[in-house]
Amino acid sequence: MIKVTDLSKNYGPVEAVKSISFEIQDGEIVGFLGANGAGKTTTLKMITGYLVPTEGKIEVNDLNIIDDTHEIQKQIGYLPELNPLYTEMRVYEYFEFLAGIRNITGRPFKDALARVVEQCGLNGVIHKNISECSKGYKQRIGLASAMIHDPKILILDEPVTGLDPNQIVEIRGLIKKLGKEKLVFMSSHILQEIQATVDRIMIIHEGEIVANGTSDELMSNFMGNVLLNMEIKGGSVESIEHIQAKLPSVKFISMENSNGIQHVQFEYDKGQDPREELFRYAVDNNWSILKMTPHTTNLEDIFRDLTTEGDINA
Repeated sequence: MIKVTDLSKNYGPVEAVKSISFEIQDGEIVGFLGANGAGKTTTLKMITGYLVPTEGKIEVNDLNIIDDTHEIQKQIGYLPELNPLYTEMRVYEYFEFLAGIRNITGRPFKDALARVVEQCGLNGVIHKNISECSKGYKQRIGLASAMIHDPKILILDEPVTGLDPNQIVEIRGLIKKLGKEKLVFMSSHILQEIQATVDRIMIIHEGEIVANGTSDELMSNFMGNVLLNMEIKGGSVESIEHIQAKLPSVKFISMENSNGIQHVQFEYDKGQDPREELFRYAVDNNWSILKMTPHTTNLEDIFRDLTTEGDINA
């Protein structure tokens, strides 16, 4: 378990992380989502003991990061954003070198090597130079190196950055498989990747946690009004613009004429559905409805609102 309480990090006058608090339980895959510079990497480096917090408390499996840094690092596998590989080494030699640093030698090393090679699908490259491996395999090697000591917790900083779509699918499947056995905390600025991989999402913006929940919970808590896009033929401009006088729940937003067709956008509250009333209104006003498409808020809209226009509080 990871427990973070009132965690802050300042660089001189700059507040990179601002008094954030959260918990992650064993067996969870949690995504840490935010724009570049939001505070994701700084937070992960504090949790892994590579940065000292300015204020606040970090506990990993009931150990305090300040008092028990080395013991916590034994329990964590950390893959930084810039995967630190020694490309002149063979894959086998690289794992042997890393294991030796952790005093894993002899039979324990052979067992650990067999485990990570199997888990990360590295049988085909184990005797190759790292420089000869594809970007996808290099990322697998990075994951395996973070797991060589069989940690209880995996912390992954932007694990799919720079990968092609096929490689992303491979790494995503690997992370989901590992999440059945370990606590996984992964950061990304790619919403679709986080949504496809994790059980829960935390969104950080300018050093503050602005959302925390499952996809369904975020949709429920932050969903705004419904935008209704329509194509109308034959309706008067006045009947379209003044619709709210007859239908108070429907708000006129915009209209554009193209070849005799009015492209109109209305808005209504997410808890209502006035489309049936709107259809009757259209008949009364001699509209021919060519198209009616509601657009509800999705996670991309929520992320954009939370990270560009300020906080939206649930």
